[in-house]
Amino acid sequence: MEDVKVAVVTGASSGIGFELTKQLANKGYKVYAAARRVDRITPLQTEFPNLVVPVKLDVAEPAQIATFKLRLQDELPGQKLDLLYNNAGQSCTFPAVDVSNENLEMVFKVNVFGPINLCRELIPFLLKARGTIVFTGSLAGLISFPFGSVYSATKSAIHSYARGLHLEMKPFGVKVLNVITGGVATDIADKRSLPEDSIYNIPEAQDALEYRRNMAKNHKPMSASEYVSDVLKDVESSRRPVDVYHGSFVRVAYWLSSFVPAWIMEKIIEHRFKLDTFSKKLGKPKAQ
Repeated sequence: MEDVKVAVVTGASSGIGFELTKQLANKGYKVYAAARRVDRITPLQTEFPNLVVPVKLDVAEPAQIATFKLRLQDELPGQKLDLLYNNAGQSCTFPAVDVSNENLEMVFKVNVFGPINLCRELIPFLLKARGTIVFTGSLAGLISFPFGSVYSATKSAIHSYARGLHLEMKPFGVKVLNVITGGVATDIADKRSLPEDSIYNIPEAQDALEYRRNMAKNHKPMSASEYVSDVLKDVESSRRPVDVYHGSFVRVAYWLSSFVPAWIMEKIIEHRFKLDTFSKKLGKPKAQ
């Protein structure tokens, strides 16, 4: 009897992670579905009682990752892990000057430190299985959008880490994929209000801010089901590129960021994000 493949999926309680857990279980994987809110995974555990294992895990907490590693040492057959999917993520849609130190630390802990710590702790299991590591990257890691500079910084960081890890793991037969993700229909949009004293908390800036917050929703996002199905084809493929691209608008964004001069890109972004209108409403700054 063929061994059952084993996967770890973080951020499994909603959106991409929930759909990943479902599709992997449908393929016969045993999935450790990790999230802070495991009650949301209950429907999948009910549907796949022998394949979906909810795990309460906050990737921002290194101690919880270490405890999870000890659990896997006891439970993994042959201590082999076939797939580590680093999907947990946190948005941060604020002007750069309004990101508090608390928000800054948390978004980097979830989007950068968490995946790096998980890889360090779980790679011994992946080496034994010659498995696959996947990261949920973002087109925001290619293009730094206004009111999302800190989020873009986290995604750029994880892109760089994934590319370096890809080279380091290649001799050991461990595959690394960085899924640069465009629009996907999930509920990751940031709904937090600006600080009362924000310089952007003025009527002139509202259209620009709302456009940024609703950017994915307004650009015909791909369904999470279709997105996950496409990504899993890359996971199962014998091809081993590090960067793959899925989600709406992502290939256009890649082309623009790669081949369009920076000053033209800036003009495009200013217009699309209504910053040119915002600037006109404020009035041109006086010459010094």
